[in-house]
Amino acid sequence: MKNDIIKTVRKEFKLNIDKKYLESTKRFFKEPVKSYGVKSAVVADIAKRTFRDIQSCDKDEIFALCEELFRSGYSEEAFLASDWAYNLRGDFKPADFKVFERWVNKYIDNWAKCDTFCNHTMGAFVERYPVFLNELRKWAGSDNRWVKRASAVTLILPARHGKFLKDIFKIADKLLTDEDDMVQKGYGWMLKAASEAHQKEVFSYVMKNKNKMPRTALRYAIEKMPLALKKQAMLK
Repeated sequence: MKNDIIKTVRKEFKLNIDKKYLESTKRFFKEPVKSYGVKSAVVADIAKRTFRDIQSCDKDEIFALCEELFRSGYSEEAFLASDWAYNLRGDFKPADFKVFERWVNKYIDNWAKCDTFCNHTMGAFVERYPVFLNELRKWAGSDNRWVKRASAVTLILPARHGKFLKDIFKIADKLLTDEDDMVQKGYGWMLKAASEAHQKEVFSYVMKNKNKMPRTALRYAIEKMPLALKKQAMLK
């Protein structure tokens, strides 16, 4: 079954290659990206249809399929793996963290893979098991730029729900002066998401730290705030 479903998925991707789309996507990445060149809406449709074929399998079998897809390096296959894993969120157990952590360390190599997997799968996991926020703080101290970004973007959706503000600030503290723009954008986005429910607290955090925060992170953090607050935050 494993080989059959993987073959089916890859056949679908090859049938839907769009060379113009492939060329257009390259400008969004600084690093080389391995991609078939399939439009996002088509990939999402393939993910939805193919999951129906495997949803009766047990979680370990589906995770094995996800790992096989991640291993290929293709962006579209990483999207499928992330989507399939997220579909299992009702069955997540604490032990799954080690699986997800391995995937982040081994297979996440650009911002799109990072955000697709972490926004949804990792975000849902941490909402279910908040004790693993301690592990996210460890990720923020990693030497791997994508693991550091993952520590922040995992909390985007929980942040919008008003959750985990203290932990968001602790992660932002660890990433505050990072020189990598992908990390800066990641934690700035996390703060922006948190500002939707906690504008006052996030603004205070920004004002306290604005002389140390890179301008990229600061601009992301205040993006959804009123113009008057933006102007105040941007004053040197």
